[in-house]
Amino acid sequence: MNLIEALNWRYAVKKMNGEPVEQEKVDQIIEAAHLAPTSSGLQPFKVIVVTNQELKEKIAPIAYNQSQVVDSSHLLIFAAFENYTEEGIDATFAYMNAQRGLPDSATDAYKAQLKGTILSKTAEENFNHAARQAYIGFGAALAQAALLKVDSTPMEGFNAPALDELLGLNKQGLKSVTLLPLGHRDEANDWLVNLKKVRKPLSEFLIEYK
Repeated sequence: MNLIEALNWRYAVKKMNGEPVEQEKVDQIIEAAHLAPTSSGLQPFKVIVVTNQELKEKIAPIAYNQSQVVDSSHLLIFAAFENYTEEGIDATFAYMNAQRGLPDSATDAYKAQLKGTILSKTAEENFNHAARQAYIGFGAALAQAALLKVDSTPMEGFNAPALDELLGLNKQGLKSVTLLPLGHRDEANDWLVNLKKVRKPLSEFLIEYK
């Protein structure tokens, strides 16, 4: 399938059958999120993978008992940085320069400009910015899953502070943003599986300036 065919194939699965997804495919989905673009290459989010069934069952009530959490093969949690720090920015650029064989001084001017912009903002502003970067990775993972014919369900419907407390994310400077259960559709019990995919007409969606 090409990407458009894959996006037509996928839908937000309402019932999964509990069958495992091949680890090779999960690795590719995670790598798509890993390779996604982020502002200034800062990658201010992490992907948490939950396969432990007992932990998924603890997460389920936090996600309003949506069955996909428990019935998924792998539950991906996208968690954004609570805030940016000078040390974090320095470490990112030091690693970037080392990987490219460049001296640290190669990015000093840009790094100073970036710090001046980012570090002047509030923690809430920076978290919101980091969360938007997490969504870029989330979208890449969603698309890669579709290309591999792995079903998924994008979820914002969960109690983020409760999940953060359960997983100790606040101690790691992280806040959960969205969930992505991965699995296989239960065609016999999913009310949405045979319904037509509906989007607004392109004429209502697209604005062009020619």
